[in-house]
Amino acid sequence: MVRSLAQELPARGWSVTVLSGSRRDIEGAGDARTFYRGLDPHVVDFTDALAAPDPMQPGPGSPPMHPSYEDREGAPDRVFASLNDADYERQVQAWTHALEAAGGDAVDVLHLHHLTPLNEAAVRAAPGVPVVGHLHGTELIMLERIAEGPPPAWDHAERWAERMRGWAADCAQLVVASAGGADRAARVLGIERGRFGVVPSGLDPAAWRRRPVDRPAHWRRHLVERPRGWRPGHDAGSVRYREADLTAFEDGPVLLYVGRFTAVKRLPLLIEAYARAQERFERRAPLVLIGGHAGEWEGEHPFDTIARTGASDVFLAGWHDREELAEFFSAADAIVLPSAAEQFGQVLIEGMACELPALAVRALGAAEIVDSGRTGWLVEPEDEGGLADALVEIVNHGDERRRRGRRARDAVCARFTAGAAADQLIQVLVAASRAPRGITRRAPRAAPAPTTG
Repeated sequence: MVRSLAQELPARGWSVTVLSGSRRDIEGAGDARTFYRGLDPHVVDFTDALAAPDPMQPGPGSPPMHPSYEDREGAPDRVFASLNDADYERQVQAWTHALEAAGGDAVDVLHLHHLTPLNEAAVRAAPGVPVVGHLHGTELIMLERIAEGPPPAWDHAERWAERMRGWAADCAQLVVASAGGADRAARVLGIERGRFGVVPSGLDPAAWRRRPVDRPAHWRRHLVERPRGWRPGHDAGSVRYREADLTAFEDGPVLLYVGRFTAVKRLPLLIEAYARAQERFERRAPLVLIGGHAGEWEGEHPFDTIARTGASDVFLAGWHDREELAEFFSAADAIVLPSAAEQFGQVLIEGMACELPALAVRALGAAEIVDSGRTGWLVEPEDEGGLADALVEIVNHGDERRRRGRRARDAVCARFTAGAAADQLIQVLVAASRAPRGITRRAPRAAPAPTTG
């Protein structure tokens, strides 16, 4: 979303400076210089930190690895709630230096994504500049877990919850991607609903469209010849398929999941529902899972869920760049997203723009994107049976599947363009930039000396 907005705003009279974290160790997939090509981003490079014994304490001259809202065992980006005050201060100081280098004190408004130590750095580096805080949902999930009773390893959970709510209160405006997300964020953060602006993500309809694809060749290339699927503890390409496995793609529709292998995505539920539905399919209909950087997952890995359920025709295609996804969508027949906590659901609108009907959960952003019965199917959260029934309907009723797919593109192109998102965001940015300087933000606090531990 940041990239598309940064590309759209200059044509509307806004000058944009991008500041982003980056890493060069995963075949370029995390390199901000490549991702924001043409936008000349200011980059905080975490590659050296990732190579250090402790990525949170990499040593002089190297910024510490940015933490995560997810608690993935062995991950270098440890969960925020486990970091102590010294780790926190290292984060703030690194982002303060980066924000100063990017000229953050000379802009009209700071548009900060998530609630992170960058918010505190803004207080120190640019105390007079109003902030628009853009929430994407994962920060709210961590706060909800803390409210329910954090895991024992989250030693500093309450301190982080206090910080994050304080950062949200400091913002002149807050942005979410859906009305349901605004209601949820207001409740979790304890902030009045009127402080939130709704700015759905957008796309370029010309770039996201169905295109001619040699489907057998496509799936052979990505599953047999150049596989990128992976199993726990192994590298990309460790899951390989044989030519004979491609018979699953010969007759029926292809179901596609695109996303990370994190707990919130609920991939085990999808695979269980798929295994339950298979006996009612009139033809074979493979389920392809695209996503998951090698080594990054929460809970049960899809490879293990497939083995546990005995589901056949489920394929792991690995992580692919966003620029490749339109071709994958064009080689498929429906997009499936089982997450019940999706603030928006960018892959839904991208797949729908490529004429794929969507199967999603009736919650938050997905419920506002998918018109059940017209552009796709919505099922209730945790309803494995309902999810299985919808999969059966998608597979067995081709005419209806294609009809909803055509409507899906029309609906997305009418509602979710990058230009429309930029226009909506500008309204929020203008309101924030006109806030009185020095009133919307608290005064910067003296930075304590970092300590070890």
